[in-house]
Amino acid sequence: MSDVLTQLAEVLEQRKTANADDSYVASLYSKGLNKILEKVGEEATETIIAAKDANNSGDNKAVISETADLWFHCMVMLSQLGEHPDSVLRELEQRFGLSGIEEKASRDR
Repeated sequence: MSDVLTQLAEVLEQRKTANADDSYVASLYSKGLNKILEKVGEEATETIIAAKDANNSGDNKAVISETADLWFHCMVMLSQLGEHPDSVLRELEQRFGLSGIEEKASRDR
């Protein structure tokens, strides 16, 4: 799974030098972090709506598609901030064996 994330991270990095007229990602980078965050918020909302619809219909196709869009835009955000998806994977890995309550308490300190 992380191979896909690594490949996508490489493409996102390449798009930083691409022409904004030729690449959607390059156009996001050229508009800056606020535009990227706007897209993350938009995709999060669409994911929530799709999940509610899936819960009612039993069809998860749209929620999978919207989640992919959300993850994609989160990766664009991370790339804009100079981070690689491995940073998030390491954070998730560190949380194994730690209850959610304990993990949240460790952040509140």
